[in-house]
Amino acid sequence: MKKLHINVNHKKATINKNIYGHFAEHLGRCIYNGIFVGEDSNIPNEKGMRTDIVEALRNIKIPVLRWPGGCFADEYHWKDGIGPKENRKRMVNTHWGGVVEDNSFGTHEFMELCRQLGCEPYINGNVGSGTVQEMSEWVEYLTFDGVSPMAELRKQNGQEEAWKVKYWGVGNENWGCGGNMRPEFYADLYRQFQTYVRNYGNNKIHKIACGASDFDYHWTDTVMKIAGKYMNAITVHYYTVTTGDWSKKGSATGFSEAEYYTTLKKALRMEELLTNHIGIMDRYDPDRSVGLIVDEWGTWYDVEPGTNPGFLYQQNTMRDAMVASLSFDIFHKFADRIEMTNIAQTINVLQAMVLTEGEKMVLTPTYHVYDLYKCHHDATNVYTFYDTENVGADGEQIPNFSATASIAKDGRLNISMTNTSANAPLPVKICLNGINATKAAARILTGNIGDHNRFEDPEKVKIADFSGIEIANDKLHLTMPACSVMTVSVS
Repeated sequence: MKKLHINVNHKKATINKNIYGHFAEHLGRCIYNGIFVGEDSNIPNEKGMRTDIVEALRNIKIPVLRWPGGCFADEYHWKDGIGPKENRKRMVNTHWGGVVEDNSFGTHEFMELCRQLGCEPYINGNVGSGTVQEMSEWVEYLTFDGVSPMAELRKQNGQEEAWKVKYWGVGNENWGCGGNMRPEFYADLYRQFQTYVRNYGNNKIHKIACGASDFDYHWTDTVMKIAGKYMNAITVHYYTVTTGDWSKKGSATGFSEAEYYTTLKKALRMEELLTNHIGIMDRYDPDRSVGLIVDEWGTWYDVEPGTNPGFLYQQNTMRDAMVASLSFDIFHKFADRIEMTNIAQTINVLQAMVLTEGEKMVLTPTYHVYDLYKCHHDATNVYTFYDTENVGADGEQIPNFSATASIAKDGRLNISMTNTSANAPLPVKICLNGINATKAAARILTGNIGDHNRFEDPEKVKIADFSGIEIANDKLHLTMPACSVMTVSVS
């Protein structure tokens, strides 16, 4: 019997809804033949945005979307993607598959997508191959509502009023594909570039510095030391790679039970990573005015057989759902410092929410975890305590249970729990303090570790109502199936 203690009187930080953010790069079929099909497509769309995808993302209350990259951001020149589509420059996407990028999806299209989704835009500017002037003019084009060359150009292109853009990334992975820079060099460049990322009118930019890859604590230390006072947030990237070998990352679907546990063990290292990076940030920013953004995270496997290796198209199983739920539980622990995360990526790339094939569309197990956890958006994190036992195979041991709880604005207590065991159900007793539980409703996502949705079987993995809860003396009794994620709402 697993005992989970929850004290709703012990309130912690607010869980920023942007922790459930997303990332859409010009990579593979994420934008083209994914989100954007064009106005002439037979697939139902609004201004080129695929209607079923927009509806699906609105259902999980997508709060923020990062664009145009990723590595693509530091070879993207925004003026190539404005004006009449027939006049836009064509280029080769050298990072991702060597395909021709026709720039038919640019600034106006991205802002229209965010309007349809009802989400905040997060734009990543080009430091690697761009100029200070180019980035400065992009900010002006988007957000200046006065008289200026860029404001006039925007109006000529059909957008009379300035947009609101809060989140602005100054470079991406500048330690790698964004320029192979040393942290000292990048920190000085950041200080220069951010000077010209200006606030116009009542649009206040949240300036985001490029942070570290994985466990590169030297990068965080150096950039915070040199440029910390000029930023509102700094990023970190961490991908879960089962094998630890980027040349052979393993199959997204054909994996063993031991590989399942190895993947979850790698995902759980996120807590170590965040603890150490935040510790460094605290030394230079004890008042915690600089937020941490995990703007690329998720699982990364070998591409599906027969697909372009530069498109990073992979399937998505219950194993990925478990990575998502465990990651959210960790993010909640650091909600006083983490202000946003952006899973990689939204459609058809890496740990995607949605997979498409022509007119067909399937929602992934990861999508359903976002659905189960949307009740935690902007909710107040509350105290939880539980012990765990190890579970695993072939020496790969991980905790068998994880949980998080929050109070929503309507006063409802929402509890999300994960049973990581591949094959053992888990009885759970939830002990409540500070709330008189009279009703409890639950939804669950469960299946075998390799279960996934295919276009021929799009609902093999889906959320179901769970009715097996007993309430007695402010305690909830239930049994979680193996490999399951559940959210219980108490009132």
